[in-house]
Amino acid sequence: MNEIKNLTIKEALPWLGGYFCILLLDTALAVGIWRRAGNPLSDWMNLGTMLVSAFLFFRLLTVKAPWILHPIKKISVKGIILALLCAFLFYLLLDNCLDPFFDSLFPASREAYQDTLLSLARAPLPSLIHVCLLAPAAEELLMRGFLLQGLKHTYKPVTALLVSALFFAFFHFNMVQTLSAFICGLVLGLLYLRTGSLLCCVIAHGGYNLLSFFTAILPLTGTGAW
Repeated sequence: MNEIKNLTIKEALPWLGGYFCILLLDTALAVGIWRRAGNPLSDWMNLGTMLVSAFLFFRLLTVKAPWILHPIKKISVKGIILALLCAFLFYLLLDNCLDPFFDSLFPASREAYQDTLLSLARAPLPSLIHVCLLAPAAEELLMRGFLLQGLKHTYKPVTALLVSALFFAFFHFNMVQTLSAFICGLVLGLLYLRTGSLLCCVIAHGGYNLLSFFTAILPLTGTGAW
């Protein structure tokens, strides 16, 4: 069994930077190639590109840090209940309270976020897979499985929690999403520290995204868009 090794922020930065570059590459391909192609399969090709790039990145990461997969096996009924409660908490607190407030503070970010929602609404099914499955799994594996799990063996838990939440927020680009993501990162980090389960974090993250998808994105889709 692979021992969990102490991870420093300096050691984590190249991997975080690498994943950030992958996100930029995926975005560049989506905007520069797939959206311009005008092919009915373009959105699926875009999703396939993201799946392949994520798989290759995490294949390399698990060679370097195989211990990030340890908490995937841990799951309990109590943990699942906590995860579902977190998903509903995120939806009630962020989508219905804080996000509208943040929108009023950063109107430019709000407009950019609305453009993103409209883009996702053009291809609901690939977007659903991306937003509710791929993104939560990849982000939790990186932020909680790798970063938080590794840092808490080097620093105090509160330091590891704050650092992982800050990086999680940074990876969301848009200012409104960044502020909300920092709060999510703190709660998801606490959920991981409480349950020791990466799957619980994926359920909470994916569950929240699913609620947001059906309330914010689905209403923007046209009839027959699926």
